Amino acid sequence: MHAAVVRSFSAPPRYDTFPAPVASDEREVLVDVLAAGLHPRVRSAANGSHYTSDGTLPMVPGVDAVGRAPSGELLYFVADDGVPGTMAEQAVVDRRRAVTLPPGTDPAAVAAAMNPGMSSWVALRRRVAFQPGGSVLVLGATGNAGQLAVQIAKHLGAARVVGAGRDPDRLDVLKSLGADEVVRLGTDEPDALARAAADVDVVIDYLWGQPAEEAMTELMTARSDRAKALSWVQIGAMAGRDITLPSALLRAGNLTVLGSGQGSVTAAGIVAELPSLAAEITAGTFAVDAVPMPLEQVEQAWSTPTAPGQRIVLTP
Repeated sequence: MHAAVVRSFSAPPRYDTFPAPVASDEREVLVDVLAAGLHPRVRSAANGSHYTSDGTLPMVPGVDAVGRAPSGELLYFVADDGVPGTMAEQAVVDRRRAVTLPPGTDPAAVAAAMNPGMSSWVALRRRVAFQPGGSVLVLGATGNAGQLAVQIAKHLGAARVVGAGRDPDRLDVLKSLGADEVVRLGTDEPDALARAAADVDVVIDYLWGQPAEEAMTELMTARSDRAKALSWVQIGAMAGRDITLPSALLRAGNLTVLGSGQGSVTAAGIVAELPSLAAEITAGTFAVDAVPMPLEQVEQAWSTPTAPGQRIVLTP
């Protein structure tokens, strides 16, 4: 079969041939892939930098996709460990990691939104005891996953959502997506974030690095009640892999720092959330901007810039 094939972590995948996968038991089915999202998680796996990478080459990237089974059934699925990725003409689907999609579903929209959407959906439903009426700060809200996080937090009942990022044009979009207030990080107003989000219940953090380090200090110092719990959920590291965390912040306030991703949430827990999120995406609950590109253009896709909220989707 044809696939996007990584033969070196220092070069983008190339359109090449690769052995077709084979279903090995009754729980597996071989599907024709219709759309696979080019997510940051996929990029990091393809360059060997993701924390789950074992360094094995060659490899086919891709963590999820929409495919059609021989029966005609349309499936969204998450790739199992130890099998070729989803950026290929065919993929093996473990039915326990798949959701049936209704006829008429746009495969590109689902492939574009499920992975970034799952990051905040799982965080708010599985990693913290978030309750309707609570408040959320999305740190890194101008990215694709961040924009979805703003919408998802509102959909799950947040009374107040604050979006924070650096791009002023992208920040303007957030208010139309449900953000009650937006903050431009790195402005000349050092207390802007504290004024907007000092008393939030949950932080969804896609940045980490220096922005998270600064924001953590700002928020914990400015909270009106330092004994009020703040759950800081670390999801992405777009601004840096490490922070310096002053010990005083942990003693002088009720701060819990935790992660959400592979390992911190069980595979069964993630799969259990797939149907509800897929249903909302299929219903058009969230704004999704998929950019389909043919699989044979994978090298070009790797360097194609996208506008705010867009996600490239490869279509075999």
